[in-house]
Amino acid sequence: MELANGTAVQEFILLGFGIDQQKQFLLLVFLIMLYVLTLIENSTIVTIVLIDGQLSQLPMYILLSNFSLLEICYVTASVPRLLFDLATHNHVISFHACFLQFYLWFSLGTTEFFFLSAMALDRYLAICHPLHYPNIMSPNFCYRLVAGCWMFGFLGYIVPVVLMSKLSFCGDNIIDHFVCDPVPILSLACPPLGKAPIISQITIRTIFLGNIVFVMFSYSTVVVTLMKSSSQSRCKKGFSTISMHLLVVTLFYGTVGAMYVVPSGKSHSNVGKAITVFYAAVTPFLNPLIYCLRNDRVKQALGKLLRRMMGLLLKKIPVEKA
Repeated sequence: MELANGTAVQEFILLGFGIDQQKQFLLLVFLIMLYVLTLIENSTIVTIVLIDGQLSQLPMYILLSNFSLLEICYVTASVPRLLFDLATHNHVISFHACFLQFYLWFSLGTTEFFFLSAMALDRYLAICHPLHYPNIMSPNFCYRLVAGCWMFGFLGYIVPVVLMSKLSFCGDNIIDHFVCDPVPILSLACPPLGKAPIISQITIRTIFLGNIVFVMFSYSTVVVTLMKSSSQSRCKKGFSTISMHLLVVTLFYGTVGAMYVVPSGKSHSNVGKAITVFYAAVTPFLNPLIYCLRNDRVKQALGKLLRRMMGLLLKKIPVEKA
């Protein structure tokens, strides 16, 4: 927490995008709309699964509802702060708030890796081992799986965050980003950096590669099983489901991998910031649409919820006497 001259770092300045005020205003309006729609979409999915007795007992929807809850937390860890900076032009963030955002954002992103693996496991068991699926993916096991995703997600990045928070910083406290990201934070630290950079890289790459190998193995096995299936309807339905899952996996892993796994040197350039906006704000908006827009059960449950709300609304409207 100390500068090279011995004074303590009290705050950082998030440089942001470095664009003119008109573009900042347009970006602000766009992100506000995106954030509100993301909250509405994901909250709707959580509500539907909670109030529908059948969906709340099915593993796939237990995972989807928790994934939607995760997306609400994930987008809230970065976007409100960005909206505040764009609206007020006050880019100052305290030292502790910066590292808290860093920890929460990366922990929630890590949790998303584990949830994508859990959903890949669910589809693998459902399609490749349908007879054993009800016994293995019971609601109790599914809730334990969900708890494991949250727990390992928040444990995974504790050590790198603690190590970075104990570094000394040399003069400049301007972070060339709109979030507290490890790469620009490390660029401000005084040498020697110790084990912080290498442990940070090992952590993110181990979590990233471990989960993506598991996901690709699961879906590859699913594809092979579906291609061998003699039932065309089962094959078509299976491919329709996993294609949506693979689209989400590709969007999230592709953008995160481009930022933190593949050494491109653009992690805090304008291109890097645009990529960060995409996986921090756009993918949480797209994921509910991709997973649930073509899902008949979700559509039916949503229709039931809307009819129930309309019925309650009509009951509250007083009937005029003739």
